[in-house]
Amino acid sequence: MALLVSLVFLLLLTLIGVSSLRNATLQEKMAASLSLRNQSFQAAESALRAGEGAVQQGHYTLPACARCPPPAESSGVTAAGANSHSGVTWVATDQGFYGVQNLGATLDAVNLPPHTAATLYRVTAVGVAGHSRTVLESIYAKY
Repeated sequence: MALLVSLVFLLLLTLIGVSSLRNATLQEKMAASLSLRNQSFQAAESALRAGEGAVQQGHYTLPACARCPPPAESSGVTAAGANSHSGVTWVATDQGFYGVQNLGATLDAVNLPPHTAATLYRVTAVGVAGHSRTVLESIYAKY
């Protein structure tokens, strides 16, 4: 009888141990995924600042596009260079890419004095870390 109780108790302890091991493995995977997501977000922020810095240069010019939807290839861009479909030229940074589109001129840009002429640029940045990819976008008013 004691042998049977001992075997059942050993089986229960084994099941608890296996379950704990699965939970620990799952938590480790989630932590790694969160870390990669954080790194890709930081890389995208860095690329966004680099793109805004490029637009901010006094000599920066780019022809206005007729139709300017956000670049669809941002979710899969893997190399720097011009994209024939969207017309965006992707520039490589340390861990990502950025692309700039000239949205045209306006007199009604937010946070500028009324009737101030400004050219609007869409800066799209992609950060990549492992299998995680983050896409950020900003509108930059240059006046």
